[in-house]
Amino acid sequence: MHLLERLGHEVVFPEAQGCCGQMHINTGYYPEAMPLIRNHVRTFTPVLDGQWDAIVVPSGSCTGSLRHQGELVAKEQGDAKLASYAKAIAAKTYDLPELLVNVLGLEDVGAYFPHRVTYHTTCHSLRMARVGDTPIRLLEHVEGIDYVPLPHADSCCGFGGTFSLKNPETSASMLSDKMAHIVSTGAEIVVAGDYSCLMNIGGGLSRIRSGVRSMHLAEVLAGTKEEPWVAPATTTKVGA
Repeated sequence: MHLLERLGHEVVFPEAQGCCGQMHINTGYYPEAMPLIRNHVRTFTPVLDGQWDAIVVPSGSCTGSLRHQGELVAKEQGDAKLASYAKAIAAKTYDLPELLVNVLGLEDVGAYFPHRVTYHTTCHSLRMARVGDTPIRLLEHVEGIDYVPLPHADSCCGFGGTFSLKNPETSASMLSDKMAHIVSTGAEIVVAGDYSCLMNIGGGLSRIRSGVRSMHLAEVLAGTKEEPWVAPATTTKVGA
Protein backbone atom coordinates (compact mmCIF):
# COMPACT_ATOMS: atom_id res chain seq x y z
CA MET A 1 0.00 0.00 0.00
CA HIS A 2 2.80 2.41 0.93
CA LEU A 3 4.45 2.09 -2.48
CA LEU A 4 1.27 2.62 -4.50
CA GLU A 5 0.16 5.52 -2.33
CA ARG A 6 3.61 7.11 -2.70
CA LEU A 7 3.10 6.87 -6.46
CA GLY A 8 -0.16 8.81 -6.14
CA HIS A 9 -2.74 6.04 -6.28
CA GLU A 10 -5.68 5.55 -3.95
CA VAL A 11 -5.55 2.12 -2.36
CA VAL A 12 -8.66 0.39 -1.00
CA PHE A 13 -8.28 -2.63 1.28
CA PRO A 14 -11.68 -4.40 1.49
CA GLU A 15 -11.76 -6.13 4.86
CA ALA A 16 -14.19 -8.78 3.63
CA GLN A 17 -11.51 -10.38 1.46
CA GLY A 18 -10.12 -13.76 2.42
CA CYS A 19 -8.08 -16.70 1.15
CA CYS A 20 -7.96 -17.18 -2.62
CA GLY A 21 -8.68 -20.90 -2.17
CA GLN A 22 -5.48 -22.16 -3.74
CA MET A 23 -4.68 -24.52 -0.86
CA HIS A 24 -8.03 -26.26 -1.25
CA ILE A 25 -7.94 -26.32 -5.05
CA ASN A 26 -4.40 -27.68 -5.32
CA THR A 27 -5.28 -30.59 -3.05
CA GLY A 28 -8.55 -31.40 -4.83
CA TYR A 29 -11.03 -29.94 -2.35
CA TYR A 30 -13.13 -28.15 -4.96
CA PRO A 31 -16.43 -28.03 -3.02
CA GLU A 32 -14.61 -26.57 -0.01
CA ALA A 33 -13.01 -23.92 -2.23
CA MET A 34 -16.36 -22.68 -3.58
CA PRO A 35 -17.26 -20.46 -0.55
CA LEU A 36 -13.85 -18.81 -0.85
CA ILE A 37 -14.34 -18.15 -4.56
CA ARG A 38 -17.83 -16.75 -3.90
CA ASN A 39 -16.45 -14.47 -1.20
CA HIS A 40 -13.71 -13.21 -3.52
CA VAL A 41 -16.19 -12.48 -6.31
CA ARG A 42 -18.61 -10.76 -3.92
CA THR A 43 -15.85 -8.66 -2.37
CA PHE A 44 -14.18 -7.54 -5.60
CA THR A 45 -17.24 -7.07 -7.85
CA PRO A 46 -16.79 -3.23 -7.63
CA VAL A 47 -13.88 -3.58 -10.07
CA LEU A 48 -16.42 -4.58 -12.72
CA ASP A 49 -18.54 -1.43 -12.48
CA GLY A 50 -15.62 0.98 -12.46
CA GLN A 51 -15.47 1.77 -8.74
CA TRP A 52 -11.94 0.36 -8.76
CA ASP A 53 -9.54 0.26 -11.70
CA ALA A 54 -7.57 -2.87 -10.83
CA ILE A 55 -6.90 -5.53 -8.22
CA VAL A 56 -3.26 -5.85 -7.21
CA VAL A 57 -1.88 -8.96 -5.49
CA PRO A 58 1.49 -9.09 -3.67
CA SER A 59 1.99 -12.84 -4.12
CA GLY A 60 2.51 -14.66 -7.41
CA SER A 61 0.85 -17.88 -6.29
CA CYS A 62 -2.33 -16.04 -5.27
CA THR A 63 -2.29 -14.06 -8.52
CA GLY A 64 -2.07 -17.28 -10.51
CA SER A 65 -4.87 -18.92 -8.55
CA LEU A 66 -7.22 -15.96 -8.78
CA ARG A 67 -6.53 -15.55 -12.47
CA HIS A 68 -6.97 -19.17 -13.53
CA GLN A 69 -8.37 -21.47 -10.86
CA GLY A 70 -11.50 -19.64 -9.69
CA GLU A 71 -13.24 -19.85 -13.05
CA LEU A 72 -12.09 -23.44 -13.58
CA VAL A 73 -13.39 -24.67 -10.23
CA ALA A 74 -16.70 -22.81 -10.48
CA LYS A 75 -17.29 -24.39 -13.91
CA GLU A 76 -16.38 -27.84 -12.63
CA GLN A 77 -18.82 -27.40 -9.74
CA GLY A 78 -21.63 -26.40 -12.09
CA ASP A 79 -21.90 -22.69 -11.25
CA ALA A 80 -21.64 -20.99 -14.63
CA LYS A 81 -22.64 -17.56 -13.30
CA LEU A 82 -19.92 -17.61 -10.65
CA ALA A 83 -17.41 -18.79 -13.26
CA SER A 84 -18.34 -15.85 -15.48
CA TYR A 85 -17.84 -13.34 -12.68
CA ALA A 86 -14.57 -14.98 -11.61
CA LYS A 87 -13.28 -14.73 -15.19
CA ALA A 88 -14.23 -11.05 -15.48
CA ILE A 89 -12.60 -10.18 -12.16
CA ALA A 90 -9.49 -12.19 -13.09
CA ALA A 91 -9.04 -9.98 -16.15
CA LYS A 92 -8.63 -6.99 -13.81
CA THR A 93 -6.22 -8.79 -11.47
CA TYR A 94 -2.48 -8.11 -11.56
CA ASP A 95 0.63 -9.14 -9.71
CA LEU A 96 2.42 -6.10 -8.25
CA PRO A 97 5.40 -5.86 -10.66
CA GLU A 98 3.10 -6.57 -13.60
CA LEU A 99 0.82 -3.71 -12.56
CA LEU A 100 3.72 -1.30 -12.14
CA VAL A 101 5.48 -2.06 -15.42
CA ASN A 102 2.80 -3.28 -17.85
CA VAL A 103 -0.22 -1.28 -16.66
CA LEU A 104 1.20 1.89 -15.11
CA GLY A 105 4.19 2.03 -17.45
CA LEU A 106 6.77 2.40 -14.68
CA GLU A 107 10.19 0.86 -14.30
CA ASP A 108 11.72 3.56 -12.11
CA VAL A 109 9.44 4.03 -9.10
CA GLY A 110 11.83 6.42 -7.35
CA ALA A 111 13.10 3.78 -4.94
CA TYR A 112 16.40 3.90 -3.05
CA PHE A 113 17.93 0.75 -1.57
CA PRO A 114 21.74 0.77 -1.07
CA HIS A 115 22.27 -2.97 -0.63
CA ARG A 116 23.57 -5.98 -2.56
CA VAL A 117 20.47 -7.88 -3.68
CA THR A 118 19.62 -11.02 -5.62
CA TYR A 119 16.19 -12.09 -6.84
CA HIS A 120 14.47 -15.50 -6.64
CA THR A 121 11.95 -16.04 -9.45
CA THR A 122 9.07 -17.88 -7.82
CA CYS A 123 7.42 -20.76 -9.68
CA HIS A 124 3.91 -19.35 -9.74
CA SER A 125 4.95 -15.82 -10.69
CA LEU A 126 6.89 -17.29 -13.61
CA ARG A 127 4.55 -20.05 -14.79
CA MET A 128 1.06 -19.00 -13.68
CA ALA A 129 1.03 -15.23 -13.21
CA ARG A 130 3.64 -14.91 -15.98
CA VAL A 131 5.12 -11.64 -14.75
CA GLY A 132 8.17 -12.18 -16.96
CA ASP A 133 11.16 -9.96 -16.28
CA THR A 134 9.15 -7.12 -14.72
CA PRO A 135 10.60 -7.63 -11.19
CA ILE A 136 14.17 -7.47 -12.55
CA ARG A 137 13.44 -4.33 -14.57
CA LEU A 138 12.11 -2.67 -11.43
CA LEU A 139 15.12 -3.71 -9.34
CA GLU A 140 17.60 -2.52 -11.96
CA HIS A 141 16.12 0.99 -11.72
CA VAL A 142 16.42 1.24 -7.92
CA GLU A 143 18.94 3.90 -6.93
CA GLY A 144 21.91 2.65 -4.94
CA ILE A 145 21.15 -1.04 -5.40
CA ASP A 146 23.79 -3.61 -6.29
CA TYR A 147 21.71 -6.20 -8.12
CA VAL A 148 23.35 -9.60 -8.66
CA PRO A 149 21.64 -12.23 -10.85
CA LEU A 150 20.87 -15.47 -9.01
CA PRO A 151 22.19 -18.69 -10.59
CA HIS A 152 19.29 -21.00 -11.49
CA ALA A 153 16.89 -18.28 -10.37
CA ASP A 154 13.90 -20.05 -11.92
CA SER A 155 14.41 -23.33 -10.06
CA CYS A 156 11.94 -24.14 -7.27
CA CYS A 157 12.88 -23.42 -3.66
CA GLY A 158 11.21 -26.66 -2.56
CA PHE A 159 8.22 -25.29 -0.69
CA GLY A 160 5.29 -25.90 -3.02
CA GLY A 161 2.67 -25.79 -0.25
CA THR A 162 1.81 -29.37 0.68
CA PHE A 163 4.74 -30.64 -1.42
CA SER A 164 7.13 -29.75 1.40
CA LEU A 165 5.00 -31.74 3.83
CA LYS A 166 4.49 -34.79 1.64
CA ASN A 167 8.06 -34.90 0.30
CA PRO A 168 10.19 -33.38 3.08
CA GLU A 169 13.52 -34.89 2.03
CA THR A 170 13.18 -33.78 -1.59
CA SER A 171 11.97 -30.37 -0.46
CA ALA A 172 14.93 -29.96 1.90
CA SER A 173 17.37 -30.91 -0.87
CA MET A 174 15.84 -28.34 -3.23
CA LEU A 175 16.02 -25.67 -0.56
CA SER A 176 19.66 -26.55 0.13
CA ASP A 177 20.52 -26.01 -3.53
CA LYS A 178 18.61 -22.72 -3.60
CA MET A 179 20.40 -21.42 -0.49
CA ALA A 180 23.81 -22.39 -1.90
CA HIS A 181 23.09 -20.36 -5.05
CA ILE A 182 21.92 -17.38 -2.98
CA VAL A 183 24.99 -17.43 -0.74
CA SER A 184 27.26 -17.70 -3.80
CA THR A 185 26.11 -14.27 -5.01
CA GLY A 186 27.42 -12.52 -1.90
CA ALA A 187 24.07 -10.77 -1.59
CA GLU A 188 22.94 -9.25 1.68
CA ILE A 189 19.30 -9.78 0.77
CA VAL A 190 17.32 -12.21 -1.35
CA VAL A 191 14.15 -10.72 -2.78
CA ALA A 192 11.05 -12.50 -4.10
CA GLY A 193 7.43 -11.74 -4.86
CA ASP A 194 5.77 -14.65 -3.07
CA TYR A 195 5.49 -14.82 0.70
CA SER A 196 5.46 -18.61 0.89
CA CYS A 197 8.82 -18.80 -0.89
CA LEU A 198 10.21 -16.01 1.29
CA MET A 199 9.13 -17.91 4.40
CA ASN A 200 10.77 -21.11 3.22
CA ILE A 201 14.00 -19.53 1.95
CA GLY A 202 14.25 -17.03 4.80
CA GLY A 203 13.79 -19.79 7.38
CA GLY A 204 16.46 -21.93 5.78
CA LEU A 205 18.96 -19.08 5.52
CA SER A 206 18.36 -18.23 9.16
CA ARG A 207 18.90 -21.81 10.29
CA ILE A 208 22.29 -22.01 8.60
CA ARG A 209 23.18 -18.54 9.93
CA SER A 210 24.01 -17.30 6.45
CA GLY A 211 23.59 -13.63 7.33
CA VAL A 212 21.35 -13.22 4.25
CA ARG A 213 17.91 -11.68 4.84
CA SER A 214 14.78 -12.25 2.78
CA MET A 215 12.53 -9.38 1.71
CA HIS A 216 9.47 -8.88 -0.47
CA LEU A 217 9.94 -6.89 -3.67
CA ALA A 218 7.44 -4.28 -2.45
CA GLU A 219 9.61 -3.54 0.59
CA VAL A 220 12.63 -2.84 -1.61
CA LEU A 221 10.60 -0.57 -3.88
CA ALA A 222 8.79 1.27 -1.09
CA GLY A 223 11.56 3.45 0.32
CA THR A 224 13.19 6.57 -1.09
CA LYS A 225 16.39 8.41 -0.18
CA GLU A 226 14.28 10.98 1.67
CA GLU A 227 12.03 8.39 3.32
CA PRO A 228 13.75 5.02 3.79
CA TRP A 229 11.29 2.16 4.14
CA VAL A 230 10.95 0.67 7.60
CA ALA A 231 8.67 -2.36 7.87
CA PRO A 232 5.92 -1.91 10.49
CA ALA A 233 6.17 -3.97 13.65
CA THR A 234 2.59 -5.18 13.16
CA THR A 235 0.32 -5.45 10.15
CA THR A 236 -2.72 -3.20 10.22
CA LYS A 237 -5.60 -3.32 7.77
CA VAL A 238 -6.16 0.12 6.27
CA GLY A 239 -9.05 1.30 4.13
CA ALA A 240 -8.52 4.25 1.81
